[in-house]
Amino acid sequence: MPHDGQDPNLATEVPTLLPDLLVLTSAALPPVEALLDLARTTVLARVSLDGRVSGGLVEAHQTAAHGLAWLATYVESLRQMQGWAERLTAEGKFGEVEALLHQIAFGEYLAQMQGGIPMSQGEVLRLKDLGLDADAAALLVTPEIARLTEAGNSQAARSRLVELMIERSADITVGASGLDDELEMIREQFRRYAVEKVEPFAHEWHLKDELIPLEVIEELAEMGVFGLTIPEEFGGFGLSKASMCVVSEELSRGYIGVGSLGTRSEIAAELILAGGTDAQKAQWLPKLASAEILPTAVFTEPNTGSDLGSLRTRAVKDDNGDYRITGNKTWITHAARTHVMTLLARTDPATTDYRGLSMFLAEKTPGTDEHPFPTEGMTGGEIEVLGYRGMKEYELGFDNFKVKGENLLGGEEGKGFKQLMETFESARIQTAARAIGVAQSALDVAMRYAQDRKQFGKALISFPRVSGKLAMMAVEIMIARQLTYFSAREKDEGRRCDLEAGMAKLLGARVAWAAADNGLQIHGGNGFALEYTISRILCDARILNIFEGAAEIQAQVIARRLLG
Repeated sequence: MPHDGQDPNLATEVPTLLPDLLVLTSAALPPVEALLDLARTTVLARVSLDGRVSGGLVEAHQTAAHGLAWLATYVESLRQMQGWAERLTAEGKFGEVEALLHQIAFGEYLAQMQGGIPMSQGEVLRLKDLGLDADAAALLVTPEIARLTEAGNSQAARSRLVELMIERSADITVGASGLDDELEMIREQFRRYAVEKVEPFAHEWHLKDELIPLEVIEELAEMGVFGLTIPEEFGGFGLSKASMCVVSEELSRGYIGVGSLGTRSEIAAELILAGGTDAQKAQWLPKLASAEILPTAVFTEPNTGSDLGSLRTRAVKDDNGDYRITGNKTWITHAARTHVMTLLARTDPATTDYRGLSMFLAEKTPGTDEHPFPTEGMTGGEIEVLGYRGMKEYELGFDNFKVKGENLLGGEEGKGFKQLMETFESARIQTAARAIGVAQSALDVAMRYAQDRKQFGKALISFPRVSGKLAMMAVEIMIARQLTYFSAREKDEGRRCDLEAGMAKLLGARVAWAAADNGLQIHGGNGFALEYTISRILCDARILNIFEGAAEIQAQVIARRLLG
């Protein structure tokens, strides 16, 4: 039966496309893959000069190049949703909730491929922007795609999904995640922790602009968060990247700052594992795993932003074999409280690009509120920010700051940029997982408000445009989740996954912002009040499209890979 106030004609709609759903969605994949191949060929012709991809032409045709990245992300998203649905079906776990998520995902994303993919709020990619004509668009004119776009994302489907979400509100995720029982046990453990120890306090930490309490860090250390993926021989648990995704997701669902604590150690450990000497691994990894030391990443400079190859901070070797660092850094997260900085600096003054950069494990003394940077040779000041406040952001200045020679990562100069690049896959997978957590927190808060808030004599959730927003949040969270888990599996299997990780981060960040924005819209004027949690979630979500590669940079990187 339809909700009160809905069109009675909706009662005749069939919410799900079962039992033919997986046949329909499987048949939809070859046409979209053919469209992507044609788009790649067309864009490649636009940006090539003398048989090679031209950086200047890629920039001149940036909308087409970045649009290709978004189209590829959509195609990969649908592939992963199909794989998820087929695995669940084989396990007997593909129920009505999962079917609705799956058909709405295909119905909506196929329709966007035909009509326009939102790259941001004001930028909609259309097939003509890729140089594709009506013949190319005809690839998406098939009976299966027509049925999915017409009936997949219907009002009846969205309304029924939200009904089931209310009935199954005790479930941790909307729909089966597709992960194994061990990973779901990890999820349950960290969800309980977030509900008890993070969610009740996160908004106050945000409003007061306070650092996350050390007690929380100590508890996370006891739970193994900081050594989750560090090999057992170095004091860690040696678990998968997928496990770190689950932990990051659930802790970020409580508060992105808490979810990001483990990410700091994860990326520092990845740097050392990939590029460190045996002695450096033995010295640093056990301390990172136990949280005896907390790290911070010191890469970005005021005038470089995403252009890391142009860094100017200098590292000069002295007569004793140690280094002296001079320069400025900015947007350094958790800088005051930490013990070691993974610091990128230029050791070859004759260079002006990435080839002269080296990575250091620069030791420092943790600061206090009164004296945040007591170590000789470095100063710092806090950057006031909208959200993501729990670890704070800082500008740092270095003046003849000493780093021991033995702390040059890998013991060889000029390898810093390559070492950093080797961590980008993990960093972007982690950011995608955090984005899923933030999006899920927006859905949690908005669902509760929509059920509790009464307007015109009934709950907000009874209105189709409110329930529709909630349904689309749940659908896109699952899409981003499956894309992220896929990239994590690729990483765990030792396969190159910078393309997949970039796609997961690109889509996940957009999904988080959309969920937070729609969650605030459901709150109406109350959402604009600082006292309501959704106001914080909106601020926290905004950073996800910027750090670990802004959306535009992310699309550029994906496009360059696609174009060869």
